[in-house]
Amino acid sequence: MTRSKLSLPNLVLFQDNDFILVNKPPFISTLEDRNDPSNILALARQVEPDPQVCHRLDKDTSGVLAIARNPEAYRHLSMQFENREVVKTYHAIVDGAHFFENKLVDRAILKLNDGTVKIAREGKPAQTYFNTEQVFKNHTLIKCNPITGRMHQIRIHLTTLNAPITGDDMYGGKPFMVSSVKRNFQLKKWTEEQPLIKRMALHAFSIEFALISGKKIRVEAPYPKDFKALLNQLQTHAR
Repeated sequence: MTRSKLSLPNLVLFQDNDFILVNKPPFISTLEDRNDPSNILALARQVEPDPQVCHRLDKDTSGVLAIARNPEAYRHLSMQFENREVVKTYHAIVDGAHFFENKLVDRAILKLNDGTVKIAREGKPAQTYFNTEQVFKNHTLIKCNPITGRMHQIRIHLTTLNAPITGDDMYGGKPFMVSSVKRNFQLKKWTEEQPLIKRMALHAFSIEFALISGKKIRVEAPYPKDFKALLNQLQTHAR
């Protein structure tokens, strides 16, 4: 879907009178971005009178995002976030072969003035659980469950495990080239190989919380094209 044709109804995964859950594409901000007028909140305002985004995904992260349609719904979900009752699951493709089973990273995170973060005792408490889903030759698909919601939390916590997210150059991830897994990979003459995924390989896969009625829902977001293509290359050529 091109940016000009991007509209909220095309992204909807679930909708009721209180919430809209969308599958955020990569390369679009959640909230207002000084450098880019297009963002999820602006798209929501085109179709809703008073939407509020309930949490945030990094611009390059794709996946499920909850939008409240009214102030009561926003308060209801905010309380669940505050009480750590929302279950968020991310999928990340990382560099290296790793075997994590309910691996907890409990390391405080300090936000820096340059828009990055670092692990530091004086930072805010942060916890993430990691589980290996699939192991490839030099990469791993990992399920990530953040308990807290700090900026760049999954990214920096994976780096502490020597498992930076593929394509995340800010925190040590390497770009993924098809030639690294595909034998006899041939480029067209006079062209230079480009990374298969032009961002970090991180996707907000699912969210689970209670609706105002008390009913629990779990909503999954299908992988976008670039993440799917990367996983396909690994599954086909890097066993």
